[in-house]
Amino acid sequence: MRAGLRDLGLAPDVFWALTPAELWLMLGADTGTLPMGRRRLDELSAAYPDGGREGDDDGRD
Repeated sequence: MRAGLRDLGLAPDVFWALTPAELWLMLGADTGTLPMGRRRLDELSAAYPDGGREGDDDGRD
């Protein structure tokens, strides 16, 4: 809020009407990091599979 209201000088109603993406863009935040792709998700899923060892119970039904 401080960045939007004080640093950017936005009026409160303008600040609250912004989407997070719009605020991020106005603040000049670098979006150089891409979101995780399917290939990386598959790699992580293979390395860390769900479901633990036989007999383990996570308490969920």
